[in-house]
Amino acid sequence: MSEPLLSIEGLSKAYPGVQANDNVSFSILPGEIHALLGENGAGKSTLVKMIYGLVRPDSGDMHLHGKHYMPHKPSEARALGVGMVFQHFSLFEAMNVAENITLGMEDAPPRAELAQKIRDVSNAYGLPLDPDRLIGDLSVGERQRVEIVRCLLQNPKLLIMDEPTSVLTPQEVDTLFTTLRKLSSEGVAILYISHKLDEIKALCDSATILRMGKVVDTCIPAEETAHSMAEMMIGGELAMPSAREFTPGDVLLELDGLSLASLDPFGTSLEDVSLQLRAGEVLGVGGVAGNGQDELLLALSGERPVAMDMVKLNGVAIGNLGPTKRRALGLLAAPEERLGHAAAPDMSLAENGFLSGWVRMKLTKSGFIQRKRRDDFAGDIVKQFDVRTPGISNVARSLSGGNLQKFVIGREVLQGPTVLVVNQPTWGVDASAAAAIRQALRDLAAEGAAVLVISQDLDELMEMSDSFAVLAQGRISKPQPAHGLSVEKIGLMMGGNLEENAHA
Repeated sequence: MSEPLLSIEGLSKAYPGVQANDNVSFSILPGEIHALLGENGAGKSTLVKMIYGLVRPDSGDMHLHGKHYMPHKPSEARALGVGMVFQHFSLFEAMNVAENITLGMEDAPPRAELAQKIRDVSNAYGLPLDPDRLIGDLSVGERQRVEIVRCLLQNPKLLIMDEPTSVLTPQEVDTLFTTLRKLSSEGVAILYISHKLDEIKALCDSATILRMGKVVDTCIPAEETAHSMAEMMIGGELAMPSAREFTPGDVLLELDGLSLASLDPFGTSLEDVSLQLRAGEVLGVGGVAGNGQDELLLALSGERPVAMDMVKLNGVAIGNLGPTKRRALGLLAAPEERLGHAAAPDMSLAENGFLSGWVRMKLTKSGFIQRKRRDDFAGDIVKQFDVRTPGISNVARSLSGGNLQKFVIGREVLQGPTVLVVNQPTWGVDASAAAAIRQALRDLAAEGAAVLVISQDLDELMEMSDSFAVLAQGRISKPQPAHGLSVEKIGLMMGGNLEENAHA
């Protein structure tokens, strides 16, 4: 047994009212792919931020290559061989690949030399990149390559990856895993965070499980099931979504030739999107990020009005109505971006509940806020969706990503929509919370609502959906029964294979 590359000994970190990490200890060996598992709010993000120098622990110690290691900032961590690929990419769309990589390097070589290094390293690891291409012209998978190659150019000995496959096609996931296994074979250790437990089982050598800031278990993923690892994370039995029969009802939402120009110069415009969504139906819309998902959400929520007849609710044309009027009629939406779009970061949960619920939940009277009704509504969301928070007066940004997502979805579900449109409902959410959110959406459909789920998580869509379509290059395929679709076929459709895409 070789000596650990990184040893973590008794790390603790507290924030006001929250013990984020409590005496955490574990080690990572050279060449090991080590999973870090835990529910949202378990302390994973705080822990990797301490390893990468973004946060200072209150107590504890770390050793890298047997020497004391406590970086004050990420540049110190990188200089000592620790790299990190974040869940949210930090790239400038109007700059090219080489320019973006230069920004992340302390001592970047001359541009021509760097461009050649990018070609050499990216090709060597099966992640080919053109250093002269604009970031805005790259797919999400290619953008992730930029982040990985930026790390590899600095010869890391430890690579931290946070939810790296959340926006990739199955084919891109295979490519990434091939790269990670190659790095592992060369002695690079990888600390891998993901809520996709089947991936953990297939990829990782070992796993450390956190719960409420503490290490509660370890395992060898290959010897476990996704279900057993999820139960280690939550410390109990995992409730799985129940099976249900789907009997389509009346058409509640109809899109007829929906087209919308993207306001983002690097976005994707919608072209001739047509579909029908029926009462009791969950329609899953798959696709690689950046193929028009945001534009579809904006067109359905009313944030971007379109021609009147392009969107119909219960047979009534509503294309040019704004969000408030659509909500009053029963068409509700929950966007992908939690902080800043779905929720105001510095407003309380009570205030955030009011922002979208005031019309349908009758939270005002004669122009005045009914504070008790508002607070009761927020309290119901917190209680029914198990939102972990000290109280409804806490601001949205104080919640972990998964708990805020439960609040956002719960806020819309409890308003009793006729049609609910959600984009990435369980993105970055742990297995237990994801199961609860999916079950809530299925229950809503079972009660007669129609649910449209936009997601890049194929497992999620196959688990939830009655019908399935793919959005590629701003066009949508003909919806078809979800049962029996192969992941390979869906992956090809997501990649823009026009032969598989009936409306493309």
